Amino acid sequence: MAGVEQLTVEPGEAGMRLDRWFKAHYPGLGFGHLQKLLRSGQVRVDGRRAKSDTRIEPGQVVRIPPLEVDRKEGHALTAKSIRGQDDGDVLAKMLLFEDDKLFVFNKPAGLAVQGGSGVTRHVDDMLEAWRNKKGEKPRLVHRLDRDTSGVLVVARTRLAAMNLAKAFRERVTKKVYWALVKGVPKKREGRVSSWLVKEPGPEGDRMRVARHGEPDADHAVSNYRVVEQAGMTLTWLEMEPYTGRTHQLRVHAASIGCPIIGDPKYFEADQNWEFPGGIQNRLHLHARRIIIPHPDGSGVVDVTAPLPPHMVQSWNLLGFDEADAESEG
Repeated sequence: MAGVEQLTVEPGEAGMRLDRWFKAHYPGLGFGHLQKLLRSGQVRVDGRRAKSDTRIEPGQVVRIPPLEVDRKEGHALTAKSIRGQDDGDVLAKMLLFEDDKLFVFNKPAGLAVQGGSGVTRHVDDMLEAWRNKKGEKPRLVHRLDRDTSGVLVVARTRLAAMNLAKAFRERVTKKVYWALVKGVPKKREGRVSSWLVKEPGPEGDRMRVARHGEPDADHAVSNYRVVEQAGMTLTWLEMEPYTGRTHQLRVHAASIGCPIIGDPKYFEADQNWEFPGGIQNRLHLHARRIIIPHPDGSGVVDVTAPLPPHMVQSWNLLGFDEADAESEG
């Protein structure tokens, strides 16, 4: 049994409920015991009393009194770091919002949503760990690319899944993405409208802008605006897809001459362009926020997901302030 500990909340744990944070770090600590510690003020966040449903943020310090259970070492949640972890624990760390109809997760970059070639672990399979007492498995209602991080909505019941899927189909949802792109768009904000067609390749399917009248092409529409830029080299774009085509934002960013940093499929640069020092060569595309009608008709669900660690690092290096997007949006 250790003495009093002071643990700092990691970037990948932003927005977690305090009780789920304890479940991730101290899986052997019972819920009832935790409640007693909270009621007596032995557990504190930044020196203040807290409740089990308190949402924690990166940099906050959690006071841990002496416990009779061991701590599971934690770190920012990434696809690499979740190897070997229990599916239920990983889902708990990803959770941003829940009620009796739905879950909203912050999916790490690199974790696939569904199975496919070369995929050994994915969200759809992990959801088996959260079947309810009736045996119902939570249901996916939309997708994110494997290397895209951020907001993922999952239905808890069949009826909720039908209503949420309908909201996506009828485009009454608002989806906001943040991207770091090469260069600066000619217009500070704009709308990209094109037809996209899928073509197979040695490294999987790739989308491209279709020629006029080309068969099997789908119409894709995206809106974008410049939030901030680092000289003429890099730009922080806020993007909103109106349609939901495969790789839509990635293709549209490239089509306006500003491919997304770290995109293995659509990033092409001239020989003189050098990758900025200190910025990881990983896809810088994050599903930042979603606003969707609640499946039971009671208002809307509005959830924001914190940036993944590699994008936090880039934002810090470039001096970008997340508040700049929130104040303009």
